[in-house]
Amino acid sequence: MSRKILVVEDETPIREMISFVLDQNGFNAIEASDIDQALAKIHDPYPDLILLDWMLPGGTGVALAKKLKQNEYTRNIPIIMLTARSDEDDKVKGFEAGVDDYVTKPFSPKELIARIKAVIRRVSPTSLEEEVDFHGLKLDPVAHRVAINGNSLDLGPTEFRLLHFFMTHTERVYSREQLLDNVWGTNIYVEDRTVDVHIRRLRKAISGEGHEDFVQTVRGAGYRFSSKLKKVSSL
Repeated sequence: MSRKILVVEDETPIREMISFVLDQNGFNAIEASDIDQALAKIHDPYPDLILLDWMLPGGTGVALAKKLKQNEYTRNIPIIMLTARSDEDDKVKGFEAGVDDYVTKPFSPKELIARIKAVIRRVSPTSLEEEVDFHGLKLDPVAHRVAINGNSLDLGPTEFRLLHFFMTHTERVYSREQLLDNVWGTNIYVEDRTVDVHIRRLRKAISGEGHEDFVQTVRGAGYRFSSKLKKVSSL
């Protein structure tokens, strides 16, 4: 699955260079030259990471980072600040706003990619063997058990893998193709509509106390696992 990275940088040569480097390393680069463009492109499906310049037309990257971190739908998106500022006080301001890391200009493409991969690793689930709990829905990947409020559920192997993926990647929208890659694997040929069948089975298996509503259909985009039933239309 190609991770989508939003590049918010007002200097065209730098922005295009970064996008080229990202594309060459298997990422999907989306560009924005100012805060308004950035906000317009931060929507379902949300970017996996944001590269954010410090100084932008219409405001600062720090102000945008703070705005995103205060919104329930964007606060978990990791942010790397791109800046010529290296003073400790400036970095503290960024970290206090919720920035995950800094890359100081000028930087090498290798350093940038290394920082991106490090941040993505850091914000990803720490272990695929850890028990996960989502509003009373518990999944133990080692014992291969699922329960709702202490009551055991019987899930098929595919529904179990699908639920495990959803519970370790909450509040994000995934297309059918992305779910196929992550749950079924890239070496197995399965039609996209097969995902819909297993989604219906999963919803039925976890129904009873409203947990089926966690598996949400996002029209034209895919599926999301979330406890939030109302979507905020804008930031």
